[in-house]
Amino acid sequence: MQIMADQLASLIDASKLPSHIAVIMDGNGRWAKQNGQPRIFGHHNGVKAVREVTEACAELGVPWLTLYAFSTENWKRPAMEVSGLMGLLVETVKNEMLTLLKNDIRLHTIGDISKLPNSTRLALEDAIQQTANNKRMTLTLALNYSARWEILDAVNKLVKTHAHQTVSESDFTEAMSGAGIPDPELLIRTSGEKRISNFLLWQCAYTELYFTETLWPDFRKQHLYEAILNFQQRERRFGKISEQLI
Repeated sequence: MQIMADQLASLIDASKLPSHIAVIMDGNGRWAKQNGQPRIFGHHNGVKAVREVTEACAELGVPWLTLYAFSTENWKRPAMEVSGLMGLLVETVKNEMLTLLKNDIRLHTIGDISKLPNSTRLALEDAIQQTANNKRMTLTLALNYSARWEILDAVNKLVKTHAHQTVSESDFTEAMSGAGIPDPELLIRTSGEKRISNFLLWQCAYTELYFTETLWPDFRKQHLYEAILNFQQRERRFGKISEQLI
């Protein structure tokens, strides 16, 4: 597998890397079921995929990576699973701190983390502070996040600050939870589902979408490289015609 990953990596054009990759990490529950284990077992095994993708993006030189870790809708899941996810998040952040620092990766979040359990929120805030000066790559975790929440939150902020004023596209973007983060150029969703599930709706206006049957706990560097190579074969016109891009 490592040989295959190295071969795929050698085919990537470093001058055409997506500057921002977003990932919907789907399939943990199905992976656990296939292995005769409770759902939280799948989430635990998904941590290795997070580590591999983060390290691979840093090694390639992708400056921004955003992972959809917990949506506002995920609170509807069984309480035991939600509690397990919150605990896993704290454990993972603490265990991966040295890796983040060693690889010069800054941790960031989008979403309303004030609604997370105190232990989870404090662990995140501590990690964000410890990595604040890292510059190689920004890893953003979308936590207690949904795109509709983000859009409505931005609207409510602008109602207070721009009363009776015209709001520009840049005003709106700056009012969002993800302000300062460039729009993703590539969005990857694992597990075969073909939807974006309330994730970065505003930002994904011109994002290239890539869907793979691979379940998230099985996702490795080679799968990331395949997605990037697919991205590099696409023509991104942004409303223009092909001849205008020459």
